[in-house]
Amino acid sequence: MPTILITGANRGLGFALAQSYLKDGWRVFAACRNPDAQVPDGAEAVTLDIADSSSIKALKKKLHDIPIDILWNNAGIYLDKNQKLEQVDDRDWLRSFEINCIAPIRVAEALVDNLARSERKVIAFTSTKMASLAGNGPGAYAYRSSKVALNMAVRCFAQDQENLQISCLLLHPGHVRTDMGGFEGAIDVKTSVMSMRRLVDQVNPSNRTAYRSSYFDYDGSSIPW
Repeated sequence: MPTILITGANRGLGFALAQSYLKDGWRVFAACRNPDAQVPDGAEAVTLDIADSSSIKALKKKLHDIPIDILWNNAGIYLDKNQKLEQVDDRDWLRSFEINCIAPIRVAEALVDNLARSERKVIAFTSTKMASLAGNGPGAYAYRSSKVALNMAVRCFAQDQENLQISCLLLHPGHVRTDMGGFEGAIDVKTSVMSMRRLVDQVNPSNRTAYRSSYFDYDGSSIPW
């Protein structure tokens, strides 16, 4: 039975991803900051505050030597949505970097041995098209810059894991109708989840070079850096 761990699995895309993998017979670890958070039936809830190093260490200890085929670093924040630059609080900007960039890398670092023991060896990072330097727009200073930093950090991390044959994917989920994306989103959660899964689920050590250092839209097309 393949195994996946999904961060931010108590809402939105994370919840839907957990449901989708459960339906296909996967063992699903649903990581949430609140131990009382609701996760899909059948998922194994694990407590994880991605911004707390002691919480990450506790999760590493809990999972010990369990192989993890896919780690999906999905949790993130968008604190400056619809804010002008003068409205953005510096503390929110720093918090955005902490949650959107540093935390996913630290989680990946902690679980790299679990991934190395698996057959698929995949880490998916939920990024955003808004981090594309070639296609950037106005506003969203904290969110955009933190995701640009994530993209670079993932590329560095991926090179460090070359000898373990771990694949690191950066994914834009689309403008999805969720609490973060808003009701004006262009696609629904089901479309985003199933489209991203078509890409992520086909990656394994034998074909990983085809996905190295790539930045994907939810439909599998490449996003310019």
